[in-house]
Amino acid sequence: MTSLLVIIVLFLLAVALWQLTKIFDLTQVGSDTDGSQVASDKDNNVQGYLMFGFLAFIYIITIYGLYTWGPLVLHTPASAHGAQVDNLMNITWILIFIVQAFTQVLLYYFTFKYRGKKGQKALYFTDSNKLEAVWSFIPAVILAGLILYGLYAWTDIMFIDDDEDTVVVEIYAQQFYWTARVAGEDNVLGKANVRYIQGINTVGVDMSDPYAQDDIVVKELHIPKGKKIHFKMRSQDVLHSAYMPYFRAQMNCVPGMVTEFAFEPIYTTAEYRQLPYMIAKVANINSIRSKKSFHLVAKGEAGLDPYAFDYLLLCNKICGASHYNMQMKIIVDTPEDYKKWCSEQVKLAQQVSEANAPESAGDKSSTDSLKSKDTMAVSKMAMN
Repeated sequence: MTSLLVIIVLFLLAVALWQLTKIFDLTQVGSDTDGSQVASDKDNNVQGYLMFGFLAFIYIITIYGLYTWGPLVLHTPASAHGAQVDNLMNITWILIFIVQAFTQVLLYYFTFKYRGKKGQKALYFTDSNKLEAVWSFIPAVILAGLILYGLYAWTDIMFIDDDEDTVVVEIYAQQFYWTARVAGEDNVLGKANVRYIQGINTVGVDMSDPYAQDDIVVKELHIPKGKKIHFKMRSQDVLHSAYMPYFRAQMNCVPGMVTEFAFEPIYTTAEYRQLPYMIAKVANINSIRSKKSFHLVAKGEAGLDPYAFDYLLLCNKICGASHYNMQMKIIVDTPEDYKKWCSEQVKLAQQVSEANAPESAGDKSSTDSLKSKDTMAVSKMAMN
């Protein structure tokens, strides 16, 4: 892979140098007396038609891309605010496509229409106040509308009423895995700091804090459907980004500070698996995996397991060599199943207590053993 990258870089460097030599030649046009650098009408016509060809190429590639990779985009959002995010994205795409289509057609059309011709001189004027007003006013209005809509959506997503029934969850990022800490019955997370990291307390919870006694630390997060989940995010080492694509949620995890995000799940994992588009998508993935498995088995290697959909928490920042593997499963339960799951989890305080207990027992056992040996030695000395 490194060799391929080196070859590509060298090739691009050669192309750049070649283009620089052509630019240098063009700068010497005025010094030529034989007119060898002057473009003919034939050259200008060829360049004009090539512009139209490139315009057609752009739209052929665009249509091909939409047809080929269109089904791979995210489909139905799994959070209450997801529809707002999708609407904002779709409006942005439509505006970009309209502007791009209009400007590109005009660009290549005028390039062809006003191509160089013998005896024709270009019209030059310094400025146009009307033109400048138009292309400043229209983008300003459109961008202001998008920004205002985005701010409205962001405020609606992030607003959390103090009286609202929420579930508080901490997402803790480390190279290269996630840990979740769920607030217990008091729905308040205990204090945490990296200075408290020790043994199984890998997220640095202050075990002396009364609010920390019922906190649950897990590697597979369960959240309930129909309740707003208030995420508080921390990072132990470098900048990470907590990305939950199906929930249309993303927030940076910054070392030394707590960032926050909130959303309400509207589909359980089981319900989302039964959506028609997801059933078709999973079937297509398993069809591809089945073909790959056939070739792997033919080579004497293990085949691929069938794929089943799950919500995932991913890292959307390149945080190191194993960044691609930094993910955690998120399971959306019914409120009843979520309560059952919480009741089955062992509290962090209990885990820490149990982890310390064997050490204390072992230390006591060792001390008793040493005392016994010393007593026997003294007895032998007395007998002698």
